[in-house]
Amino acid sequence: MNATLTTLRDSSRFISRGGAFAWAGLALLTAIVLTAILAPLIAPYDPLAQDVVNRLMPPSSEFWLGTDSYGRDVLSRIIYGARVSLFVGLVSILIAMTLGTTLGVISGYVGGRFDAFVMALVDLMLSFPSLLLGMLVAAVLGASLENLIVAIAITEIAPFVRLARAPTLVLKEAEFVQAARSMGCTHQRIMRVHILPNLIADILVMGSLWMATAIRTEASLSFIGLGVKPPTATWGGMIREGFENILEAWWLAVFPSVFVFLTVLALNLLGDGLRDATDPKLRQRD
Repeated sequence: MNATLTTLRDSSRFISRGGAFAWAGLALLTAIVLTAILAPLIAPYDPLAQDVVNRLMPPSSEFWLGTDSYGRDVLSRIIYGARVSLFVGLVSILIAMTLGTTLGVISGYVGGRFDAFVMALVDLMLSFPSLLLGMLVAAVLGASLENLIVAIAITEIAPFVRLARAPTLVLKEAEFVQAARSMGCTHQRIMRVHILPNLIADILVMGSLWMATAIRTEASLSFIGLGVKPPTATWGGMIREGFENILEAWWLAVFPSVFVFLTVLALNLLGDGLRDATDPKLRQRD
């Protein structure tokens, strides 16, 4: 119990270093996550239930955010769509973070031709806009939830490689690493125990920022038909349908776009706050 309270107190103190924006981002993101988790309890209607009698109904007391061209409740579909966006964003970033950080640490530690080859590959990946690269991968793999995650993860690997490689080049020459090497520690242990823990804070902070990019990419790919197949509710798919009916049903595109904006805003606020909290200058003032 005491350990739990200490952890919560330390976490609160850490986020407090990020200022009011960090707390605002955390509060907004928590609300969105809870909405997605509790979707079956708070969604007023079945997101897949069609009612052609009430198709394209504007926002009202019965349908708070209106209905789409099939008579499905927009609010319910947005709530369930949050599950897809958050799941895709989180899983794709975790995959990219794991693979990119591992490859970046190994590349920076090993050096030589291997490092040159990895960085050439990373530069090639970064030469493509993330959305374009995601479109290429998604188009090759096909439209599905699993392929969407893979496509977005591939677009996010390169930044993590660079983020992990740069400090590794410095850390591998540090005295504590040299001491560990002189004591007979294996290269794998040095990278895992002595180098990686020094990177993890920056990796997690940037991961929260790049998760916002992953969610935007998911919405964009779903918008052009390379995301999760209908009738599953996704924010990008709803925005696409909204543009098809923009003149007669403005709410179909506006409300999903607002939720994408709020989610990206929350992640950026939280990420910026955490980045400030990990700033050594700010830590010295604490």
